[in-house]
Amino acid sequence: MHYNKVEICGVNTAKLKTLTTAEKDELLRRARTGDETARQKLVDGNLRLVLSIIQRFTSRNENLDDLFQVGCIGLIKAVDNFNIDMDVQFSTYAVPMIIGEVRRYLRDNNVIRVSRSVRDLAYRALSAKEQLSADNSTEPTVDAIAEILGEKKSDVAAALEAIVDPISLYEPIYSDNGDSMYVMDQISDRGSNDEVWLEDIALREAMKKLSERERDIIDLRFYKGKTQMEIAEEIGISQAQVSRLEKGALEHIRKEI
Repeated sequence: MHYNKVEICGVNTAKLKTLTTAEKDELLRRARTGDETARQKLVDGNLRLVLSIIQRFTSRNENLDDLFQVGCIGLIKAVDNFNIDMDVQFSTYAVPMIIGEVRRYLRDNNVIRVSRSVRDLAYRALSAKEQLSADNSTEPTVDAIAEILGEKKSDVAAALEAIVDPISLYEPIYSDNGDSMYVMDQISDRGSNDEVWLEDIALREAMKKLSERERDIIDLRFYKGKTQMEIAEEIGISQAQVSRLEKGALEHIRKEI
């Protein structure tokens, strides 16, 4: 396995394009009207997201070219099904679509045997999950999936668990610009689920759009537990300024999420 492979499926990963939010929004609008050129540019501009996601699966000794191609299928599905009228970031919608496609590929090649009835329920649950994601542009809960299928929540959850390969607690589940989130990060909260994980991705995306000072204040205030007065003394501004910057940053984050 080439963990630092530069070329995947003929694509030079060192030269992958990135799109600004404005460019992405414009291409999404054009693609929705049937503009194939915009659709292709949108796919090309998000290949780095696919590459980032498939890194979590490299420990399975799968062919990286195959995983990349499968991830691209998930990306294309996300592009074709994304609802631009929903107040959701494209990456927040695309990540579970890409992961779902890769997991489906791995599941179909899984050597661990699962009973026919459980596998059938899991397939139906995944199909319902994909449909709900496409309709609502958000990750559906197990409750919503169970309601659509007319099955017990516990049965649906158990079926989905049965077809997922066990992974290391230290396996990265998302990486962006060297900043990684691991499975271990999600298990400290017993209420953690896919929806919480997606909210965390959305929060990270929103944080990137803050100024450096705003990010520092949010980090000190909510991740390190410092008071506004302590922050004011540390960064050399008044407590009133800290309060104003904190309020503005939180409002910006709420709008983004």
